[in-house]
Amino acid sequence: MVVAPFSSWTPSIHYAQFQTLPKGKLERRRLYDFELLYVSKGVAATEMNGHQYVLHEGDLIFLSADVYHQNEVISSTASFIGIHFDFFDEIEIMTEEDMIISDDHVLKKSIAKEAVTPPFHALSKEPLYQPSSNCVQLMKTLVQEFSKRPPGYELMCRALILQILTALLRTQITKRFEDLSPHTMQIKAIIQEIQAHPEKDWNNKLLAKRMNVHEDYMSKLFKKVTGSSPKIFIQLTRHHLARQLLSETSMSIEAISEKVGYQDAHYFSRSFRKHEGIPPVEYRKLSRVL
Repeated sequence: MVVAPFSSWTPSIHYAQFQTLPKGKLERRRLYDFELLYVSKGVAATEMNGHQYVLHEGDLIFLSADVYHQNEVISSTASFIGIHFDFFDEIEIMTEEDMIISDDHVLKKSIAKEAVTPPFHALSKEPLYQPSSNCVQLMKTLVQEFSKRPPGYELMCRALILQILTALLRTQITKRFEDLSPHTMQIKAIIQEIQAHPEKDWNNKLLAKRMNVHEDYMSKLFKKVTGSSPKIFIQLTRHHLARQLLSETSMSIEAISEKVGYQDAHYFSRSFRKHEGIPPVEYRKLSRVL
């Protein structure tokens, strides 16, 4: 680890991909760089430093450089976002094989160093995270940038990974608030219900009533736990489901609009375009091509 100011963080991306794997164990390995492994669907596990971390949908694990670990898919299949990077643009990765340390030939000088900046702890100290919906969207955008590689993608990827790492660091502060707040379990239960039924007419008045607190206080507590306001969280939850339904089903735009909580399909299309830059129909065509 290297104690370094944020101004010295110049991360580079070596790999960023969506992946779906069948049930079973992967090979035990250690990396030259670092990996963010996010479970978007299913259940997985990682054995690392003598501890087994079970990852459910929505969990992310920070895999450190030069540390043996073994990943396993526990459910019938599991879908992931995997992002490999370093903190100081210090190592060159040409192929996926270059990320894996061979026990027969270890290049010590090529092992990436982890940046630590007070008052935050090292990301590796508590490697299991529950990133906010905003953070997950940033990871998806990074994968798209890295995969398509439009002009300037390197700069965009660097900007995105810095935002992602910042969001993960801030969850350390959020966890401290969670330990102190008697309303944390209420908020988490509400979050699960929003994600399960985004079509409901969620609003601040209803959420505050469920928690038996003032609306302003509810919003403040909600943001501490999720990193965003209730309104933004609900919008992103609906948008995430809409993206999934557009990519994975043949449901009509009108049916998807209703499924994610919009009674007006035209308003849904405008909202979707605001987030993605393209209307739902074009997004569906693009996702099928990719």
